[in-house]
Amino acid sequence: MMEAKDIEYMNRAMELAERGRGWVNPNPCVGALIVKEGRVIAEGWHERYGGLHAERNAFKHCVEDPAGATMYVTLEPCCHYGKTPPCTEAIIEHRIARVVVGLLDPNPLVAGKGIAILREAGIAVEVGVEEEKLRLQNRIFLKYITTRRPWVVMKTAMTLDGKIAAYTGDSHWVTGEDSRRKVQEMRAALMGIMVGIGTVKVDNPMLNCRLEGDVRQPVRIVVDSRASISLDAQLVQTARDYRTWIVHTESVEEEKLRSLQACGVETILCRSRAGRVDLQDLTKKIGQLGIDSVLLEGGGELNEAFLQEGLVDEVYTFIAPKLIGGKEAKTPVEGTGIARMQEAIVLNSVSVEKIGADVVVRGFVHNQ
Repeated sequence: MMEAKDIEYMNRAMELAERGRGWVNPNPCVGALIVKEGRVIAEGWHERYGGLHAERNAFKHCVEDPAGATMYVTLEPCCHYGKTPPCTEAIIEHRIARVVVGLLDPNPLVAGKGIAILREAGIAVEVGVEEEKLRLQNRIFLKYITTRRPWVVMKTAMTLDGKIAAYTGDSHWVTGEDSRRKVQEMRAALMGIMVGIGTVKVDNPMLNCRLEGDVRQPVRIVVDSRASISLDAQLVQTARDYRTWIVHTESVEEEKLRSLQACGVETILCRSRAGRVDLQDLTKKIGQLGIDSVLLEGGGELNEAFLQEGLVDEVYTFIAPKLIGGKEAKTPVEGTGIARMQEAIVLNSVSVEKIGADVVVRGFVHNQ
């Protein structure tokens, strides 16, 4: 039976889980704590991909014998051998009396089996504490483990009149320093960052994470149907320092691909649709390559193409209190656009936050 303190302890476990954000992908963020006689005697979280899971980290940090204690864990304990041994074994070995689980693991290797093993061992198990919050926290993992396609976050930055750059193409900087730091944090949290070749030719970006300290750099992905990127582009010149993928169609000269590969660029062949990279094939292939999440930082054409294909899951729009005008100035989503307002893509669970002088609007796209 769920106790009054279960929600409080599960929320603490969620806080611990967040500490692994950006390091554990494509694994989930998981936190765990052990409570004995009303005292927290251990805390742990999944720190890095390939490292100990949250439960085993908690046992590692126990300050006293956990026998008879309650363990709180945000995700169902694993019961299979992977990069680490099953967490169910550790829970049973340490004689935990009760386990409170936030969310069942949809991974077919687990999917209720972990709970069943614990119960068979005589351990009381409660499931579903703060489940909705945990679904939100691990939305990337939940999509990836069930579809093998990445969670796509479309990030745009615009002025109050909806422009991402002046009519000259100048875009440095639309938003303020606080917003730009938030974007760097997003780059650190997601596995890939994607732009189209148009953005590369105009901005010649680096697309790396520029936060100080130890960060995991995203894979830089360029959608470039004809592999027309210049060998002098920063992305190509730094490909040995930061993993870089050029996604192209078959209409590319082999010599150009060899030249890119000689610079350290990895090239990915995708199907063609109307002469361009088939985005459905693209997301499938990068998912197969282990990319569970993508920050879409392209221009209006790539954004529109992803939206039309129903491939955007989440939207962050940073709005600066600036007006620049210009009917030729670029906007966040271009293309032909919709014909009727009733066809508009509507965001759900919308939130608004002030960041410095800017405002960021965040919402989710639920594709039918």
